[in-house]
Amino acid sequence: MLDIRFHPDVGQEVDNAYAWYEAQVTGLGEDFLHELENGLVSVQTMPETWTIVAPGFRRYLLQKFPYGIIYQIAPHAVLVVAVAHLSRKPSYWQQRV
Repeated sequence: MLDIRFHPDVGQEVDNAYAWYEAQVTGLGEDFLHELENGLVSVQTMPETWTIVAPGFRRYLLQKFPYGIIYQIAPHAVLVVAVAHLSRKPSYWQQRV
């Protein structure tokens, strides 16, 4: 199983999404985090399974939330570049690479 590494901005993206969902309905932010965690495990264990969205980048789609995990596969790790809302500035994360 590959290690997972995160771009420094990913933490803020996750925090913002969590806060927004939790403000909508108590517990919904926790549901978001749980689904994100499941997605990260899937990416970590089967990194080549998910859709290629740009050369060298793949995207795992969360099931119940409009977010995708954008990542690169490195020799010994998966680098998560973004946890991106799918309807907002879809290519903003490309500037991070």
